[in-house]
Amino acid sequence: MKYASEREAGRLFRKARIRKSVVGTPMRPRLSVFKSAKHLYAQLIDDQTGKTLAAASTVDKELKTGKIRGNLAGAVKVGTLVAKRAKAAGIETVLFDRNGFRYHGTLKALADAAREGGLKF
Repeated sequence: MKYASEREAGRLFRKARIRKSVVGTPMRPRLSVFKSAKHLYAQLIDDQTGKTLAAASTVDKELKTGKIRGNLAGAVKVGTLVAKRAKAAGIETVLFDRNGFRYHGTLKALADAAREGGLKF
């Protein structure tokens, strides 16, 4: 399989290793986080049915005001928004899927904001 870089290949190997043990259910969905060069995306996924229950990203219409990008400020906004949408969908506990990325910086800020928004993981 061809990868754009060795860095991406390493992330995808880490992602596969993580996904062996992290499986979302309807009662406890998987909070999957992806970060690109410019934006952050977070989804609550039920792996049993393959459906997205709630999602938030820096490209949402609610967050398009100002310079909200994939930085720490954007991560906090996305974390609070995904927690708010999860509460609206009746979800309180989730499994955190860091998608092969390191748990620091923007991912940590997103997770902390989601916890402050009321999600438990």
